[in-house]
Amino acid sequence: MSPSDNSSQKTPENKAAANNKATKTMKKSQIRIWFLIPLIVFAGFVVMLYMRLGQPTDIVTNTALERPVPTFELPLLSDTSRIMTNDNLPDQPFLMNIWGSWCPTCIIEHPFLMQLEERGVNLVGVNYKDDIGDALGYLNRGGDPFSMSIQDLSGQFALDLGLTGAPETFVVDGEGVIRQHIVGEINESNWQSRITPCLMLLNEADKNNVSPDATQVKEMCK
Repeated sequence: MSPSDNSSQKTPENKAAANNKATKTMKKSQIRIWFLIPLIVFAGFVVMLYMRLGQPTDIVTNTALERPVPTFELPLLSDTSRIMTNDNLPDQPFLMNIWGSWCPTCIIEHPFLMQLEERGVNLVGVNYKDDIGDALGYLNRGGDPFSMSIQDLSGQFALDLGLTGAPETFVVDGEGVIRQHIVGEINESNWQSRITPCLMLLNEADKNNVSPDATQVKEMCK
């Protein structure tokens, strides 16, 4: 066998060195991949935020908009032996407010709801996933702005409405159709800029005993 033939054969030591080199290369590649994963996730998050820029955050389109209030049979919060249904809802435009004693933003919103009640605004409350003792204590301490509150202990009715998180408010016309969905607290700012124009349109249609014009609803209740 020629010297060149001997040099071309791999000894066990050479094979071990080659395997170690391949293992190190593989480990380096794995480290690079694990290093890139957080960057990929972060980039995806940035893209998602960019796509949300300029989109409204307090009014959302949901399955309940432009539909009647979902059918329900739920206890009256002040007397759970009485079962309320859609027939007990006002036959004039009103606001349906989802609230809970456990909800910090509801506590912030509550004084303004009391002001609306003093202004003659009809508010129906939906007490969402709350302990009845805590809920009644909440109203006793802060006042009760609602013409009635129904107890949604399971939360299913609120989900049927399209709830994303309390507090939320639904503006309902005199025919029981939901025309506007407010996400988050009601305050003087969005009351004047968004809710009042919609409510005035619905009240005018109800006064004339007609359905509100769809084009006007789209413009005034957006």
